[in-house]
Amino acid sequence: MERTRFEPFGEQLVSATDTQPRSRGSKLLLRVGTGLFWSLVAGIVLARAAFFEPGVYDGFSRVASLAKSLIF
Repeated sequence: MERTRFEPFGEQLVSATDTQPRSRGSKLLLRVGTGLFWSLVAGIVLARAAFFEPGVYDGFSRVASLAKSLIF
């Protein structure tokens, strides 16, 4: 009987012999999901760059400088 191995946080470790080969559908689904995720990331970053307003944080810098002058 083979002893089951656990990592320090209690998760069971799977040996290389226990893994089954992935099916074509599983690989395709993984690639589609990964592509969708990164396209959403790129879309959000591009939207933020397109609609960024530089003056939005001017009020915060005034408050931060006031707080700094009060503390130091």
